[in-house]
Amino acid sequence: MDTFIELISQPWHWSVSGAMIVVVMFLLLWFGGEFGVSSNLRTLCAIGGAGNKVPFFDYDWRAQLWNLAFVGGAVIGGFIGSTYLASPEPVDISMHTEAYLSTVGIQTPNTLSEGAGFVPAEIFALDQLGSISSLIILVLGGMLIGFGTRWAGGCTSGHAISGLANFQLPSLIAVIGFFIGGLAMTWFILPHILTL
Repeated sequence: MDTFIELISQPWHWSVSGAMIVVVMFLLLWFGGEFGVSSNLRTLCAIGGAGNKVPFFDYDWRAQLWNLAFVGGAVIGGFIGSTYLASPEPVDISMHTEAYLSTVGIQTPNTLSEGAGFVPAEIFALDQLGSISSLIILVLGGMLIGFGTRWAGGCTSGHAISGLANFQLPSLIAVIGFFIGGLAMTWFILPHILTL
């Protein structure tokens, strides 16, 4: 058992996850399914009875239960990975990224007592919730993500994985927009928000 835990705890080559995405996409296409995480929010609203008042939520949500199971598995897998299989060292970040983050006021941890480094404490720590920059990022950012997901007809995983696998031009346009938006946020908007 220890050998198995040691094996799955090691960093794996990126091609392993790429191959698994291909397998999942092949099975989804074979069985007529579509992959996307944001569609689960619609499913949860439909389960809660929103279809009685809003036609958008009035559909057969039972056909999407597999997608809820997928998201539940991702949450459980993330918990197991971060709790039982985590590296004893903080996340290894390149020196260039670490130098850039320090210019915008985000310090990367060097020891586990300083944090694991998955999310910046300067933004996501509980004592930061009252700051203006955290409120802008969490509230306004969350609203924009929700609006953008519906406007684009899906989230990044839905368009970048499922849509591109189906050779859909709208998904290609959406993915290009995601990258442009991400770059603009990282280099132009976030540094200004963090100085508030």
